[in-house]
Amino acid sequence: GVVWGPIKDMIHISHGPVGCGQYSRGGRRNYYIGTTGVNTFVTMNFTSDFQEKDIVFGGDKKLSTIIDEIEMLFPLNRGISIQSECPIGLIGDDIEAVSKKKAVEINKLITPVRCEGFRGVSQSLGHHIANDVIRDWVLSKRDNDNSFPTTPYDVAIIGDYNIGG
Repeated sequence: GVVWGPIKDMIHISHGPVGCGQYSRGGRRNYYIGTTGVNTFVTMNFTSDFQEKDIVFGGDKKLSTIIDEIEMLFPLNRGISIQSECPIGLIGDDIEAVSKKKAVEINKLITPVRCEGFRGVSQSLGHHIANDVIRDWVLSKRDNDNSFPTTPYDVAIIGDYNIGG
């Protein structure tokens, strides 16, 4: 939620139990300009609401269905991130395969973020993983419309820790 949460025009799916998603979203107070549910989604909580049967049978199909529903309900989103919670890491759902398949189907950026809470001893590993996802999944697909010409003095800041807004 810290690294990916502030991206206002993307939808962020917490892939796991609803409590995990609410916990990660509960402290976020980001400021943004736009209309919630139309072109901004920061304050909305999307979750796959994992249940016991999902732990046993896996949640890949459920995740695929959720992406279809999101695309139908919120067509102006600019992309989707799938943020895996602890049970996903334990059972091994293939969020990368779902991301690749659905990105082709809906022709939008879909990024898998393996940020299970048990990975590492602090939040820093989650930040590292999220930044790697930006490098590996987002930067190669960014808009190249030359709206912002580059200079030799450019600096990219990724992972702003915006807990208090």
